[in-house]
Amino acid sequence: MDNERAKFWWSNFLIKPVQFLLDLIVLVSAFILAYLLRFDFAIPDSHKYLALSQLSFVVLIQFAALTLAGVYTFIWRYVGIAEIRSFFHAWMGALLPLLLLRLALPSDYQLWRVPLSIIIIDGMLAFGGVLGVRIMRRAIYERYEKRRREATVDREKSKPVLLIGAGRAGIMAAREIQNRGDMNLAIKGFVDDDPRKRGAIIHGIKVLGATKDLSRLVRQLEIDHVVITIAQASRQDIRRIVDACEQIPIKVRIIPGLYEILQGQVQVSRIRDLQLEDLLGRDPVVLDTDNLTQFLTGKVVVITGAGGSIGSELARQVARFNPSKLLLLERAEPALFNIDCELRENTDLNIIPLIADVGDETRVRSIFEHYRPQVIFHAAAHKHVPMMELNVAEAIKNNVLATNLLGRLAGEVEAEVFVLISTDKAVRPSSVMGASKRVAELVVQNLNHCFKTRFVAVRFGNVIGSAGSVLPIFREQIRKGGPVTVTHPDMTRYFMTIPEAAQLVLQTGAMADGGEIFVLDMGEPVRILDLAKDTITLSGLKPFEDIDIVITGVRPGEKLFEELEMTDEEMSRTRHPKIFIGNIAAYSNERVALILERLASLSREGQEKGLRDFLEQVLPEACFNPSQFTAPEPALAESVAQQKATLAATP
Repeated sequence: MDNERAKFWWSNFLIKPVQFLLDLIVLVSAFILAYLLRFDFAIPDSHKYLALSQLSFVVLIQFAALTLAGVYTFIWRYVGIAEIRSFFHAWMGALLPLLLLRLALPSDYQLWRVPLSIIIIDGMLAFGGVLGVRIMRRAIYERYEKRRREATVDREKSKPVLLIGAGRAGIMAAREIQNRGDMNLAIKGFVDDDPRKRGAIIHGIKVLGATKDLSRLVRQLEIDHVVITIAQASRQDIRRIVDACEQIPIKVRIIPGLYEILQGQVQVSRIRDLQLEDLLGRDPVVLDTDNLTQFLTGKVVVITGAGGSIGSELARQVARFNPSKLLLLERAEPALFNIDCELRENTDLNIIPLIADVGDETRVRSIFEHYRPQVIFHAAAHKHVPMMELNVAEAIKNNVLATNLLGRLAGEVEAEVFVLISTDKAVRPSSVMGASKRVAELVVQNLNHCFKTRFVAVRFGNVIGSAGSVLPIFREQIRKGGPVTVTHPDMTRYFMTIPEAAQLVLQTGAMADGGEIFVLDMGEPVRILDLAKDTITLSGLKPFEDIDIVITGVRPGEKLFEELEMTDEEMSRTRHPKIFIGNIAAYSNERVALILERLASLSREGQEKGLRDFLEQVLPEACFNPSQFTAPEPALAESVAQQKATLAATP
């Protein structure tokens, strides 16, 4: 208790006077030293009295300049580069009045006319001195903190690491790791491919070589693992580093992206294991925040399927723009509970969780008429391709008829925008799920002609890590010891991350004029077999050795290659580089009405085959292939031993 009281008195009543006293000593000493330097340390008697007379008002002016520049608001032990500007402003603030007195007053006022050489020399010494005292205080503090951290670090548990990337993010990571004693990491050096940095020392850490030197450095320094500290590293860069580390072998970890760090979303020191999303190398989305603020702020926003992967991320992203009400529609109670709790912990928005089936007209109508939503993101849907092949009527009810119901109710309450989340499987659909989404697009285009509401659809490919996507399936198979199952060695898919997809969906809603089918830039397609290999590798195992990969054959409704637009469709650019508009012809209102009527009738009667036949009839581009519903080809049903030999050699 006595120690705490002593610290309180020291910090609140003693530090400031001591600091002022130190500054006073520095300023007085600087002025006297300036006179000594001016006269080669032999001040004439005629100038001694003048110097002592000028000392008081010069020091007073300098104190005033330091105060006005805000120098006395700084904590000494944290003074850095950013604060130097204030010391420069203080110097200029003291220099100008002294120069004016020197140049404006006649020679009779010698007391106020400080010699020009004294003004310049004294200014440099005085303000350099007060800054130097603070820098010395910081150096003492950092030395003390370093010793304290070293005393708390268990050197036996500290893991030697190399940081790959000596740029801005690498420097930030190194500084934070050094300032924390709880990470148990000992940085042995940087690795960087920039030849200009080779041999440089940054924050006491040397750049030891390039990535080609990793093998030698890991052996020499007995490195436990390496950390990628490259801001927004490309897929190619990460792949190159991972491949090099696999050859050693050595574990690879990574820091968050620099954009997340600078936005304050995460800390540099939150080093994590490499994830599949990192290997995808998707560039960060740059949003038009002004447009989105105008689009969402103060609005009543509805998100259907709010408990799902896309719906929940849409809710998180929308919450950033402060809607007046955020309505979360979801029929799965646990999923709705989770996203509701998460948002309430992180925001103070008016969040309204609503358990509802989007196909229940009475329930949805009461919600829309009561809350009068202005923006609607329709993410609720049945999405699993093989499952919908066995449940055709349910796919039509949820993906087509419910979309039509929601859209009409949105139009009736005069909502501003209705955004349908569609899929790349709607292009030349080979599955019931893809066909149902293509019809949903036609419904949205038709509704745009019937109401003032702006109706649009957004197409994109697979969202990595979403519920039911291939990645969680692979991870669960690996957890159980394998094998990992791949339907076909040549199957490819487009992938994007959940936050990227949600952000671009918001942007399409903000730029919608009505009637568009937006197509998101999905980058390059990824081979599922490569995805399986990478997932096994990132789990610390070796494909075909620790975990087998088995080819099971193409499942019902699946295509080997997904498309984002038809060959006869032309894509128009928008002002956002990752968003395009597919110039896709709409059906007439009469034709859409007949399609909906027939689909509703067949689904009520449970006519699964009739629904499939009718979908093929109304969508001439559809290509339901019965051969895809059969068992795998013999060549793809080979034994595990044969697959090891065949697939392990696949580049």
